[in-house]
Amino acid sequence: MKNIILLTEGVLKGRRVGIFRGFVQAAFTLFSIYAGYNFYMFYLWACGISRVTHARPPSVEAFLPISALVGLKRLILTGRWDMVHPAGLTVFLAIIAISFLLRKSFCGWICPVGFISNIAEKTGRAFHLLFRLPAWVDIPLLSLKYLLLGFFCYLILWQMDMKQIELFLTSPYNMTADVRMLVFFLRPSTLSLAVMLFLLIISFFIRNFWCRYLCPYGALLGILAMASPFQVKRDPDICITCGKCEDICPASIKITQRSIIRTPECTGCTECISSCPVEQCLSLGTPFKRSVPAMLLPVLAISLFLLFWLVSLVTGHWHTQISPEMIKYFCSRMSIN
Repeated sequence: MKNIILLTEGVLKGRRVGIFRGFVQAAFTLFSIYAGYNFYMFYLWACGISRVTHARPPSVEAFLPISALVGLKRLILTGRWDMVHPAGLTVFLAIIAISFLLRKSFCGWICPVGFISNIAEKTGRAFHLLFRLPAWVDIPLLSLKYLLLGFFCYLILWQMDMKQIELFLTSPYNMTADVRMLVFFLRPSTLSLAVMLFLLIISFFIRNFWCRYLCPYGALLGILAMASPFQVKRDPDICITCGKCEDICPASIKITQRSIIRTPECTGCTECISSCPVEQCLSLGTPFKRSVPAMLLPVLAISLFLLFWLVSLVTGHWHTQISPEMIKYFCSRMSIN
């Protein structure tokens, strides 16, 4: 593992870290698209549109955070794993563990939505469309995702008792939540389409608009990341304040004004470190060591993510216990095709 990290660290310098990060994110995004296509084929069968049977990919449950949060509360209270959407709970726990240990490196290296936001940002930068919001607008907007997170946590973690949790997890609505999600994107309402187009278009002008201001998932991971032992550190004695780190930072962090980057907005992308022209001015460190290889963060994050998947697969906590025939029955009864 150490040799792989050192080799990667030696090969990736300057902007090439961004290229490598984009490649990793693209790989996860392509896998998500592949899983989405397979789920669409399953949807056609489940809704009676096609007679060709198709296996349901469990990985689509990663896009069901509400169900995963409810499942997590039951797991904590009872020790029982949610077997309706077990893969969703597995992915949710993996992301929580990654954030707690390795900052928001899921956002910086794995998340498909983050990848799309990065493409929009780079396109906007290429056409000189990007601009920074003034602080008096930026700071209030930053609070929106935390308000959304607080709203969901209040409803689920505070308000829902065990009876309500059981009713939700075993309800036909939750069993077909992934199908409903697909239908939402296949046939969005006029309002939904307008909102999605707005979020896409504004991302060409304001970098990572969704991730920075509205994603409650990112808000949760940012709070957890505050406990991470990994921090980007800056040596003010040798810093030349060139601003290259701030220019490349996808979270628009004022790096040159800090000696240790503790903000929950840091995604652990490490691009600030690779863009710095002064050797050892910016480094990835821990409370126990001033500097560690920057590539340690993504290597560990990806490894931990895959480890959760492998363990859940081997232990039988990846595939749902709800039969395809039952899902097909509920789809026909609820007329969501």
